[in-house]
Order: sequence, then structure tokens, then C-alpha cells
Amino acid sequence: MIIYLPAFNEAENIEQVINSLPRKLRGVNQIEILVVDDGSTDGTAAIARGEKATVISHHRNRGLGVAFQNAVRYALDQDADILVSIDADGQFDPGDIPGLISPIQEGDCHMVTANRFESGKPENMPRSKYWGNKQVSRIVSVVSGVKFKDVSCGFRAYSKEALYHLNLFGSYSYTHEAILNLVFKGLEIVEYPIEVKYFPERESRIASNLFKYTYNMSKIIFRSMLDYRPLFFFGNLGFLCLLIAFLFVGYLLVFYFITGAFTPYKSFGFIGLGFGIFGLLILFIGLVADMLNRIRLNQDRILYRMKIKTDHHREDH
Repeated sequence: MIIYLPAFNEAENIEQVINSLPRKLRGVNQIEILVVDDGSTDGTAAIARGEKATVISHHRNRGLGVAFQNAVRYALDQDADILVSIDADGQFDPGDIPGLISPIQEGDCHMVTANRFESGKPENMPRSKYWGNKQVSRIVSVVSGVKFKDVSCGFRAYSKEALYHLNLFGSYSYTHEAILNLVFKGLEIVEYPIEVKYFPERESRIASNLFKYTYNMSKIIFRSMLDYRPLFFFGNLGFLCLLIAFLFVGYLLVFYFITGAFTPYKSFGFIGLGFGIFGLLILFIGLVADMLNRIRLNQDRILYRMKIKTDHHREDH
């Protein structure tokens, strides 16, 4: 098992957090600590190496998403059965790790994500951040078709099967994309309730700018919907345009049957025609996107098999 910590200028906390992580767990043969230093300038990497952690360093800050992708690749290279991700700032209790990985060890699911909101808003968490997290969770639940209470928490556990399936592209973050990526591939995800500490003096690097956070998260969710449910997205939008076209044209025809004239609503016919053409065009785009989605899913299956084949080849040697 690998416990992964993304770190950017965490020299103040990294030593304490690493030392608090478990080195032995029931049902786990070996535990390795991995720190992905995302361009720190305060000696974070040196402190982590001093605590016997494996360190992958970025020469510049590349984002939480890239750091996680590197952790996934490293975990697969090391043939890890489970990858646990936990923040390097001391927010989470490492004592929750046994409970977090237990459903994976028992074969009940492929991924476990910590749920900070089982008992409502955590102490010292800003109300705006709590509200924003709840709204994002609702959106991801609607898009994925699975009910989630907390989709933004970085404290998680992934099985090897989940690691094989993960193909992520976002550099800003990965939390929502990972959930959608695995849900749409039919993998089982469960939530595990935890307690979390918020430090009023510390500012979230991901959610510090609410507008930037909202924009980037919306982009990730929107792209995931286009990737995995294009016909649902374009189909609903296309039928909405056709409905508007029907209302405009229908009103014009009713008016004509009653009065025998189109004036003064002749423009309704052109508006309805425009919406009708636009709706049909969107439906056509949806069909093409759905065809491309099937091609992409086949590529995902090929990548999945290639990862397994590479893993087996490594074991043979």
C-alpha cells in the first residue's frame, strides 16, 4: 500500500504528518509513504526525504491534478494494491486510514472517499466553502446518477482495479473527475464518514478564490458530462430547442386558424424555424458525440488492458 501526500510549501507540517502515518496495518504487507512535491520553495522535499519518504518533485507548481496522476503512475509501477491520498497539512486524522481502506480490503468497492459532512458543517469551515461543496456534490450526484455527500475531499483510498481504470486529464484538481471517471466505468464508490480539522488562519489553495474554483470545477464537470453522457446533454438541449420551436410555431398556427392571418405574429414562424433547425443540429451533434464517445470508451478499455499486461509482464520479470 502507498500513502500519498501532495505537498506545496508544507515544510511547517510535513514532518509531523509523515510521522503520524501508520507503518503497519492489518492485512497490509508493506506501507510506503509517497510525497509529490509540487514545486515547493521552502524545503518541503528535503524534509520529506529526511523522514524516509519517497519524493517525486516538480520543478514548478503544476497543480493538484498532475500531482495525483504522477502518484497513480507510481503506484501502478510499484504494484501497489491500494493507494491512499491524504493532505499534507494535518487536516485529516491518519487514524481513519484503517476504516477508509477496509471496504476495499473486504472487496465491497473499488474506491472509498472520505465524507466530511456526515454531521453537517465541520467546525471552523467557512460557510461559503461548505455551501459551495454541497452544491458541487449535488451536481456530481445528478451527472453521475449516484448520491454523494462530499465529492471534493482529498482523503481517499483506491484499489488497484480503480488505478487501472483512472485516465484523468485535469491539472487544476482531480477529485470530481476521478469520481465521474470511475462511476461511468461501472466501478463501485462508497463514502466513509470522518472528522476534519479546519485551521482559520490557513487558506485553501484550491478554493481560496471562489469564482476561480467554481469556474474550474464547472469546466471539469461539464467536460466529464460531454465525455461520458454526450447524448444526454445534447439530446436534452436539442429537445428543448425543438420544444421552443413547437411553441412559437404552434401559437402562430392557432392564431392563424382563429383570425385567418399571420400578422402581427409572422416573426414567430421565423423564430420557431430557427429554433427547430438549431435543435436538429444539436441532436445531430449529440449523435456524432455519442459515436465518438463509444470510440473513446474502446480506447479506455485498450488502455486498461495495456496497464494490466504491463503489470503482469513486470511480475514475470
